[in-house]
Amino acid sequence: MLIAITRPISPSFADGERTHVERSAIDLAAANLEHRAYEDALRALGASIVHAPDAPDQPDAVFVEDTAFVLDEVAVITRPGAASRRPETAGIAQVLGNYRELRHLEAPATLDGGDVLRVGRVVFVGRSSRTNTDAIAQLQSFLQPWDYRVVPVDVTGCLHLKSAVTAVGDNRLLINRGWTKAGAFEGSELIDVAADEPFGANALLVRDSVIYPSNFPHTAERLERAGIDVIRTACSEIAKAEGAVTCCSLVFES
Repeated sequence: MLIAITRPISPSFADGERTHVERSAIDLAAANLEHRAYEDALRALGASIVHAPDAPDQPDAVFVEDTAFVLDEVAVITRPGAASRRPETAGIAQVLGNYRELRHLEAPATLDGGDVLRVGRVVFVGRSSRTNTDAIAQLQSFLQPWDYRVVPVDVTGCLHLKSAVTAVGDNRLLINRGWTKAGAFEGSELIDVAADEPFGANALLVRDSVIYPSNFPHTAERLERAGIDVIRTACSEIAKAEGAVTCCSLVFES
C-alpha cells in the first residue's frame, strides 16, 4: 500500500522560516486550497493519506519532508537545522513508528529531509545551511547495515538539495545546475529546468508519475517531452513560504 503522510497547514503558516525568498503576504485560504488539491493528486496516484497530528503553533509543520526520510528498511527522524522546527519531529515520529523502525539523529547533527535524495542504493545528502557534516556521519552509520552509500553534495544559492535536484524517474533527475554540481550525479540522465524557472527543480515522483507545480510551465513541458507523466498542481502560496511539492509529504510503500 502506498502511504503519504501529510499535515494540515498551520494558522500561523505565514510566520515560518525564510532563507532564500523574500517574506511576502500569504493568502491562507488559497494555501489551504492548494494543499487539499495536492492531497487529491496523491490520492489520484493511489496513495492513502495519513494525517500527522495538527501543529497549529508550528508555522512550518506542513513541510513534513524535513522531519524525516523513509527507506524500505528504516525511517530516520531528523534534527532540523532551524531550531524553531525541531518540535515538529515528535508528531511525525509518532506516525512513522507504525510503519518503520526508527533511527533518530542527535546533536550536534542538523539535517532537513529536503536535503536527502535517494537514487537506488545511493543517498545524496546536501551540505546546506540546514544540514551539517555531523548529520552526514550519523547517516552513514545508520544506513551501513543495508548497504546504502551516503554521498555528500554541496548546495549553494537555495535552501535544500531538493530545491536543486529531484528524481523524476528511474535514474532520471530534474536539475538546476546553478545550485548544485551536476557531476555528483554522473550516471543519471539529467533534465535541466527552463532558464527562466530556477525554482522549478523540485518535483515529486510517485510511482510512474510526477506531481509538479503549475507555476513552472516551461519546465513541465520539458518533462512531458521526455515522456514523463506530469500531474500539475498549484503551489504559488506554498512557494511563498519556501515550500514545494516534495516538502508537503512523506511518500512510501507500507
